[in-house]
This record gives sequence, structure tokens and C-alpha cells, in this order.
Amino acid sequence: MWASISEQLTQALGHAFPIKEKQAIDGGNISHVYRISNGLDSYVVKVNTRDFLPQYQAEEDSLTRLSHTHTIMVPKAIISGQTKSHAFIILEDLPSSPLQSESCSYQLGQQLAKLHQWGEQKQYGYDDDNFIGATPQPNVWTNKWHQFFAEQRIGWQLQLLKEKNMALVEIEAFVALIKERLSHHHPKPALLHGDLWRGNVGQTPSAPICYDPASYWGDRECDLAMTELFGEFPAAFYDGYHSIWPLDDGYWHRKAIYNLYHILNHCYLFGGDYLNHAIVLIDEITKSE
Repeated sequence: MWASISEQLTQALGHAFPIKEKQAIDGGNISHVYRISNGLDSYVVKVNTRDFLPQYQAEEDSLTRLSHTHTIMVPKAIISGQTKSHAFIILEDLPSSPLQSESCSYQLGQQLAKLHQWGEQKQYGYDDDNFIGATPQPNVWTNKWHQFFAEQRIGWQLQLLKEKNMALVEIEAFVALIKERLSHHHPKPALLHGDLWRGNVGQTPSAPICYDPASYWGDRECDLAMTELFGEFPAAFYDGYHSIWPLDDGYWHRKAIYNLYHILNHCYLFGGDYLNHAIVLIDEITKSE
């Protein structure tokens, strides 16, 4: 495997890259992650089974798209590919630590707001379907936000759960409710990170950095809502964001709807307590005015 990875990286770089050092590093629970070096330069390699290539290609696309905005820092995707037995993606090595400092948190908030202001897309969706974690994420271009989110986010996840014999609610009726709740909200389509939780951000010595995006064009509030879902970001992050683009009051009513998508996905992937969390959010949304 490593000989093939070295050969493909050599072709991508345009110069020889013999792998002289290889070290396993922490990289979440989906892929095996390594830092490789030729003794001078280093890269990060994520490895999974051979059929995982579409996930890595989608990650490469999102990272490339985000880097072109020149707003938030993400690692450069060098190449994704396959060996005879594995799929892999090679990324720029940007050693980082958890996001903690006030200055980096504030800066990240400002950068995210600038990302959300970037571009002039008229529809919601993305050129290709991609993945949220290991789960397929449909992104068919849609003119109306309430239709896109109700059908391609909430309805999609509920159907996946139903196919695993986890029917939490009557799908058609609940999708109609989500459409009604969002029907008067017409946000500017923003390019989203798409999976913005504490584990996917950090700080380098010079700047904040984001990882593992699942990008699409949607409501900027989806990114902000997720920052509050699995451990809230530092307060300075929100100060930085609001200094560029304040949220309106309606966000607090929509936050539960947007976070339900991720809880349903975690319920689908992991079950356990996420099932109870999903039920609580569904009840909250159903009873809210």
C-alpha cells in the first residue's frame, strides 16, 4: 500500500517522495490517519477500505472549494486515490491544537462570516452529492430553502432511519411541518462548511483552521447551529462572527430544526442516546409555535 501511495504522491508533486517516516496520529473514528515524511517535508494521509474513495473525493472537492474562497484556512488536498487494497487522501500537514485562544476564536468567527458572505449562488444544494460523516448527503439544486432542508436533510435522514426499523415520526407529516416552519425564511445561499463542530476546528501557531467539511450552499445558520451542538465554541468565536454579520432573532427558533439533521445522522450511525436526543428535538419542534 505505502509503495503505491508514495508513487502516486510523487506523480502529484512532480518530484520524488520516498516515505522514510510514518507515524499513526489521532484522526477521529472513521479513517486511519498517518503523518508521512521524506525526512524533510511531511503530509497527512487518511486511509480506509477501497470502497471509501467517493468519500475522500468529496472531501477533496469541499476542501478545494473552501480554499478558493480565501476566507477560512483548510488543509490543501494534494491527491485522493486507491491502492490495490485501500482508498486514501493526502493532505497538507498543518499541525494544530484544539481551538482555545480568544484571538484565534475571534478570527475564526470573522472568517466564517466572510465565507458565508462569499459568492453569488442563487440556489441551494451543490454540484454533487457528498457525505456527512459516512452517510450519503444529497444536494440536488433547489430554489426554495424550506423545500431543500425539509426534503433533502430531515426527510432523507428519517427515511434512512426507517429503513433500519427506527421510525421516529410519520415522515410525510413531519417533513410538511418543517416546510411550514421554514416557509417564511429566505436566506442568502451561503457556502457552508457543513460539519462544523469542535472536533473539526483547531488553531495553528498563526491562525485558526478547519477540517473535514461536508460543504453545500445553504442557510448560514446551519453552520452556526452546529457550533452549539456538540460543545459550544469559545465565546470569542461568536463575537467575531457577529462583528461581521449578526444573526437575526429567528435563528433561535430555527436552531433546533437545523441541529435535528445532525442528531438524526448520529442516531443512524451510532444509535444509543442519540435516539433519545432526536425524540426530544422532534417533540420540541412539533410543539413550538
